[in-house]
Amino acid sequence: MASAPLKVEVVSADRLLWSGEADQVIARTTEGDIGILPDHTPLLAVLVPAGIEVFGVDGNREVIAVDGGFISVDHNQVRILSEFAQMAGEISLSDAENDREAAVKLLDAGAEDEATRRRFLRADAQVKAARKHGSEHAGF
Repeated sequence: MASAPLKVEVVSADRLLWSGEADQVIARTTEGDIGILPDHTPLLAVLVPAGIEVFGVDGNREVIAVDGGFISVDHNQVRILSEFAQMAGEISLSDAENDREAAVKLLDAGAEDEATRRRFLRADAQVKAARKHGSEHAGF
């Protein structure tokens, strides 16, 4: 008998970004990449800036940029909580690369404020997600 699909929610600080059923979720944690399938054991992990992949039951693959946060898994419920999250298809790779480069220059020049660090993490997550999203269309 087939397992029930995963019920997935991706929530940012200001909205529910994505919600639906999925066959698989791939996320990057502080311990490395993790794949979540139906009937996965309960889990709570810290996310790092990256592109989360959600493979919907409809066959669509969604890539979502997150700048960190948490992933929880319990009874086929997957919740991804991040201060910042954005659909990869909405990201301009060149804008994200430029923003990341600008943040790196500020950090290299000695800027140690939280806003600059957060800017770098968000831009880095956007670059990773946009590249991952683009690889789907490039045949990688």
